[in-house]
Amino acid sequence: MFAKLRGAVDSIGEDTVIIDVGGVGYLVHASTRTLSQLPPVGQTMSLFIETQVREDAITLFGFAKQEDQRWFKLLTSVQGVGARLALSILSALSPAELSAAVAHQDKAAVSRANGVGPKLAQRIVIELKDKVGAILPDFEVAPAGGGGGAASAGSLLADAVSALVNLGYRPAEASTAVSTAKGKVGEDASLDALIKAALKEAMSGRL
Repeated sequence: MFAKLRGAVDSIGEDTVIIDVGGVGYLVHASTRTLSQLPPVGQTMSLFIETQVREDAITLFGFAKQEDQRWFKLLTSVQGVGARLALSILSALSPAELSAAVAHQDKAAVSRANGVGPKLAQRIVIELKDKVGAILPDFEVAPAGGGGGAASAGSLLADAVSALVNLGYRPAEASTAVSTAKGKVGEDASLDALIKAALKEAMSGRL
């Protein structure tokens, strides 16, 4: 099935885009966040694609970044979350915000998406807490006390900054969040604790 489409933007709808690939127009469903990153009509672009096959239709879902595609797979693995609802969640929350919501079990944040009630939001953050590391390796961090102290403080901070950058934050933003978090969690904090604290700082900085 399709993994990626590259072509000219033909037209953009409320939740879809038509991509002209060699004269063939492909209708692709996407989040408002992805649609907002598309170039003007007529210009060339590419999207990562998830294909959903049904007896009566083949539906394409597009993502500007692989991080969004990974979260789409995570979200649709939760019972009660279909493809359209997953796009609604990705329209309301960035990958970094979703990561923070799952890390802190913040169902209120997930409830911001249209169509997501409190019960479903709670199921999402609970179920994804154990699944997120499988698809987002950078979110899976070493346990407290691991490595016998071999890692230096500098490498720990660098790893934390790298994790936030991979979750969608700008390098300067990630560095500031990690530095602030380090002062709160202390010198002996694990990488896991540092990343979670930095995510909280980064989110509060965007509010």
